[in-house]
Amino acid sequence: MSRPPLPPFTRDTALQKVRAAEDGWNSRDPARVALAYTEDSIWRNRAEFLQGRDAIVDFLTRKWLKEREYRLIKGLWAYADNRIAVRFAYEWQDETGGWHRSYGNENWEFASDGLMARRLASINDLAISEGDRLFRWPLGPRPQGHPELEDLGL
Repeated sequence: MSRPPLPPFTRDTALQKVRAAEDGWNSRDPARVALAYTEDSIWRNRAEFLQGRDAIVDFLTRKWLKEREYRLIKGLWAYADNRIAVRFAYEWQDETGGWHRSYGNENWEFASDGLMARRLASINDLAISEGDRLFRWPLGPRPQGHPELEDLGL
Protein backbone atom coordinates (compact mmCIF):
# COMPACT_ATOMS: atom_id res chain seq x y z
CA MET A 1 0.00 0.00 0.00
CA SER A 2 1.27 3.47 -0.78
CA ARG A 3 0.04 6.79 0.52
CA PRO A 4 0.66 9.63 -1.98
CA PRO A 5 2.08 12.13 -2.14
CA LEU A 6 5.42 10.34 -1.89
CA PRO A 7 8.81 11.68 -0.88
CA PRO A 8 10.89 13.54 -1.77
CA PHE A 9 8.48 16.36 -0.98
CA THR A 10 8.00 19.69 -2.71
CA ARG A 11 6.27 22.58 -0.98
CA ASP A 12 2.98 21.63 -2.67
CA THR A 13 3.21 17.92 -1.82
CA ALA A 14 4.26 18.70 1.76
CA LEU A 15 1.19 20.95 2.10
CA GLN A 16 -0.99 18.14 0.71
CA LYS A 17 0.47 15.70 3.25
CA VAL A 18 -0.15 18.12 6.13
CA ARG A 19 -3.77 18.72 5.13
CA ALA A 20 -4.40 15.00 4.65
CA ALA A 21 -3.04 14.33 8.14
CA GLU A 22 -5.20 17.12 9.61
CA ASP A 23 -8.32 15.79 7.91
CA GLY A 24 -7.57 12.26 9.11
CA TRP A 25 -7.09 13.33 12.72
CA ASN A 26 -10.25 15.46 12.60
CA SER A 27 -12.16 12.30 11.68
CA ARG A 28 -11.37 11.03 15.19
CA ASP A 29 -11.32 7.50 13.71
CA PRO A 30 -8.30 5.70 15.23
CA ALA A 31 -8.30 2.84 12.70
CA ARG A 32 -8.45 5.25 9.75
CA VAL A 33 -5.69 7.47 11.15
CA ALA A 34 -3.42 4.48 11.88
CA LEU A 35 -3.44 3.49 8.19
CA ALA A 36 -1.31 6.56 7.41
CA TYR A 37 1.57 5.04 9.42
CA THR A 38 3.90 2.13 8.71
CA GLU A 39 3.02 -1.08 10.54
CA ASP A 40 6.07 -0.58 12.79
CA SER A 41 5.82 3.23 13.03
CA ILE A 42 7.63 4.78 15.99
CA TRP A 43 5.96 7.56 17.96
CA ARG A 44 6.74 9.90 20.80
CA ASN A 45 3.67 11.81 21.91
CA ARG A 46 4.49 14.05 24.85
CA ALA A 47 6.21 11.58 27.21
CA GLU A 48 4.54 8.46 25.80
CA PHE A 49 6.44 6.16 23.45
CA LEU A 50 4.61 3.86 21.02
CA GLN A 51 5.46 1.47 18.23
CA GLY A 52 3.16 -0.05 15.63
CA ARG A 53 -0.35 0.48 14.32
CA ASP A 54 -2.07 -1.42 17.12
CA ALA A 55 -0.42 0.86 19.69
CA ILE A 56 -1.45 3.89 17.63
CA VAL A 57 -5.09 2.75 17.54
CA ASP A 58 -5.06 2.14 21.31
CA PHE A 59 -3.46 5.53 21.97
CA LEU A 60 -5.90 7.45 19.74
CA THR A 61 -8.90 5.62 21.21
CA ARG A 62 -7.85 6.73 24.70
CA LYS A 63 -7.02 10.24 23.49
CA TRP A 64 -10.42 10.88 21.90
CA LEU A 65 -12.32 9.47 24.85
CA LYS A 66 -10.61 12.12 26.99
CA GLU A 67 -10.40 14.95 24.43
CA ARG A 68 -14.02 15.51 23.40
CA GLU A 69 -15.16 17.96 20.72
CA TYR A 70 -11.67 17.70 19.19
CA ARG A 71 -10.84 20.10 16.34
CA LEU A 72 -7.32 20.44 14.91
CA ILE A 73 -5.41 22.75 12.59
CA LYS A 74 -1.94 21.77 11.33
CA GLY A 75 0.47 24.08 9.51
CA LEU A 76 3.58 23.29 7.50
CA TRP A 77 6.74 24.54 9.19
CA ALA A 78 9.51 22.98 7.06
CA TYR A 79 10.20 20.07 4.72
CA ALA A 80 13.14 18.31 3.08
CA ASP A 81 13.44 14.99 1.26
CA ASN A 82 11.33 12.54 3.30
CA ARG A 83 10.74 14.74 6.36
CA ILE A 84 8.12 17.30 7.27
CA ALA A 85 7.90 19.51 10.36
CA VAL A 86 4.51 20.91 11.39
CA ARG A 87 3.10 23.08 14.10
CA PHE A 88 -0.44 22.65 15.25
CA ALA A 89 -3.14 23.69 17.65
CA TYR A 90 -6.27 21.84 18.65
CA GLU A 91 -9.18 22.59 20.92
CA TRP A 92 -11.02 20.06 23.02
CA GLN A 93 -13.39 19.75 25.94
CA ASP A 94 -12.64 17.64 29.01
CA GLU A 95 -15.08 15.42 30.92
CA THR A 96 -16.03 18.30 33.27
CA GLY A 97 -16.93 20.64 30.37
CA GLY A 98 -13.71 22.69 30.56
CA TRP A 99 -12.13 23.82 27.30
CA HIS A 100 -8.47 23.57 26.35
CA ARG A 101 -6.21 24.54 23.50
CA SER A 102 -3.18 22.35 22.92
CA TYR A 103 -0.20 23.69 20.99
CA GLY A 104 2.62 21.66 19.56
CA ASN A 105 5.17 20.69 17.00
CA GLU A 106 5.63 17.41 15.19
CA ASN A 107 8.54 16.00 13.23
CA TRP A 108 7.53 13.43 10.63
CA GLU A 109 9.70 10.97 8.71
CA PHE A 110 8.22 9.02 5.80
CA ALA A 111 9.01 5.70 4.17
CA SER A 112 9.36 5.66 0.37
CA ASP A 113 5.71 4.49 0.07
CA GLY A 114 4.46 7.71 1.72
CA LEU A 115 3.50 6.10 5.03
CA MET A 116 4.80 7.85 8.14
CA ALA A 117 7.55 5.81 9.80
CA ARG A 118 8.25 8.18 12.68
CA ARG A 119 6.22 10.85 14.48
CA LEU A 120 7.73 12.90 17.29
CA ALA A 121 5.31 15.30 19.00
CA SER A 122 5.81 17.92 21.70
CA ILE A 123 2.59 19.39 23.08
CA ASN A 124 1.53 21.94 25.70
CA ASP A 125 -2.00 22.49 27.00
CA LEU A 126 -3.70 25.74 27.96
CA ALA A 127 -7.07 26.00 29.70
CA ILE A 128 -9.34 28.43 27.83
CA SER A 129 -12.86 29.72 28.33
CA GLU A 130 -15.67 28.72 25.97
CA GLY A 131 -15.65 32.29 24.72
CA ASP A 132 -11.94 32.04 23.77
CA ARG A 133 -12.53 29.12 21.40
CA LEU A 134 -11.47 29.72 17.80
CA PHE A 135 -12.25 26.33 16.22
CA ARG A 136 -16.04 26.26 15.93
CA TRP A 137 -16.75 24.33 12.75
CA PRO A 138 -18.95 21.20 12.94
CA LEU A 139 -17.05 18.07 14.00
CA GLY A 140 -15.05 16.61 11.12
CA PRO A 141 -12.59 18.13 8.65
CA ARG A 142 -11.88 21.85 8.83
CA PRO A 143 -13.89 23.58 6.11
CA GLN A 144 -11.99 24.84 3.07
CA GLY A 145 -11.37 28.55 3.47
CA HIS A 146 -11.34 28.40 7.29
CA PRO A 147 -8.50 30.51 8.69
CA GLU A 148 -5.06 28.93 9.13
CA LEU A 149 -3.08 29.11 12.39
CA GLU A 150 -1.32 32.33 11.36
CA ASP A 151 -4.63 33.96 10.40
CA LEU A 152 -5.92 33.20 13.92
CA GLY A 153 -2.84 34.69 15.61
CA LEU A 154 -1.63 31.25 16.68
